[in-house]
Amino acid sequence: MTTKTKHSEAALSASMKMAELLGLDSSLLGVLPRMGIGFGFGDDTVEQACAKSGVSPATFLLICSVYAFDDYVPTPETLHSARLGDILTYLHSSHSYYIDVAINNLAKLLEDLIAPCNEVYKKIIRKFFNDYKEELLGHFRYEEEKVFPYVRSVLEHKGSDYNIMQYETNHSNVEEKLADLRNIIMRYLPKECDNTAISVVLSNLWLLERDLHRHTEIEDEILVPIVNSMEEHGR
Repeated sequence: MTTKTKHSEAALSASMKMAELLGLDSSLLGVLPRMGIGFGFGDDTVEQACAKSGVSPATFLLICSVYAFDDYVPTPETLHSARLGDILTYLHSSHSYYIDVAINNLAKLLEDLIAPCNEVYKKIIRKFFNDYKEELLGHFRYEEEKVFPYVRSVLEHKGSDYNIMQYETNHSNVEEKLADLRNIIMRYLPKECDNTAISVVLSNLWLLERDLHRHTEIEDEILVPIVNSMEEHGR
């Protein structure tokens, strides 16, 4: 796990208006659908909006804090108040978003961008992107088929030869290669590529990279410690 600086956990609260909380950081807008919380919440507080969707306010605020504050580290008390099932829902929904929306959108933007390029440049960009996509899908597949079912077995107090530190030891940061792709596009695409299209692709890459980094933080700083604690208590 990474070493981080702690931030005040009083910055976000269940008594805040949901609209007020979302106004703090635009990246929080993506948290709602992944936790199954709908828009159209009117003047509801965070607690009221979460209750209507059957979501733990403490878990929602915990995930929002990861997005709102750089290098956020939850206290043991905050982790203890989180609902593991809601965290799994969030992570699974994030995988669906990355696969079905973000990666597909990025692929279309890249194809539009490299359309004027010669075949050499097209081949380089396509291969880099497709290799990354396969690596990302493999990463998610392992979590969906091995890690998440194991976490559910912990919730159900079932025994297993697997443990969460096996996952943590081999857990890779899936956003790193996106930075390499950004650098290739910024530094080496030929002049015939449209500057506006380049800016759009770079912005999308940066947003996806940031989102994937937060996703990794949620797994490393929330999922792993909670499950590890449950394993320790189980033993």
